[in-house]
Amino acid sequence: MPDLDLLSTFLEIYRGGSITAAAGRRGLTQPAVSGQLARLEEQLGEPLFVRSRRGVIPTERADDLARRIGTPLDELHHALAATDDDRAVYHGTVRLAGASDLMAARVVPALAPLSARGLRLRITLGLAEDLLSELAGARVDLVVSALRPRLKNVVATPLADEEFVLVGSPSLARTIDPERLSTEPLQALAHLPLVGYAEELPIIRRYWRSEFGRRPPNPVALTIPDLRAVLSGVVAGAGVSVLPRYLVEPALAAGSVEMLHQPQVRPLNTLYLATRVGGLANPSVALVHRHLTERSREWDFL
Repeated sequence: MPDLDLLSTFLEIYRGGSITAAAGRRGLTQPAVSGQLARLEEQLGEPLFVRSRRGVIPTERADDLARRIGTPLDELHHALAATDDDRAVYHGTVRLAGASDLMAARVVPALAPLSARGLRLRITLGLAEDLLSELAGARVDLVVSALRPRLKNVVATPLADEEFVLVGSPSLARTIDPERLSTEPLQALAHLPLVGYAEELPIIRRYWRSEFGRRPPNPVALTIPDLRAVLSGVVAGAGVSVLPRYLVEPALAAGSVEMLHQPQVRPLNTLYLATRVGGLANPSVALVHRHLTERSREWDFL
């Protein structure tokens, strides 16, 4: 088992993208940091970085290790940090981005205590792919994403799993033939108009492919990039949609929407908290990252 010094040095190299930057952050010489990295790679039996002219590039093994140890090490260092340093992080500004509905329902309430202590938050709303591109281009610091980032300079921590359900108004539910739904679900649902989050129907398309084996052939009645507005359209009878259970639960309880399909296995999607490689070297960004990671354990999505 590698000791904490080796793991802490590895994390600084991973986040800063260079051995020189890690040496500065750790208060060590560059040869000392290189030696610690070499010992860790020897213990693990494989390289963690590929050297380049601009620094170091993490391997897949490094990505996996950083995901597993990043939050526990951050929490440990935070618990041991001096109170003066702790207060200083609240003077910064953090640029956070995510989907409007998720930010309103979960993220903003979770971060309100940090704002109350002086931390400045600047929030951008939008679609996950666009926001991850903004993150890669250093125009935002953190993204709460429903997509797993695939960009080389972006790393992500899993936050929570959300369950998706196919819902429609009671009047539209009555147009579905129950027998055909059990034998030919794709055809039984094909006449229903869709209310989507985006023109590409990312959530609906994923559900259809997972449950029915192909893209939906249905007509698209309405698209709007806010799941709360999508739910409003469904309640009003504009069409059917696939939405997170936590969002539709009150409407289901009130009878204003009904579940149209019962999957054998619940369709789940993982939410990620993404930042750039080296982004958590900023203490204020690290504070928000740590706080959201901790608070997400309390989120009731299922």
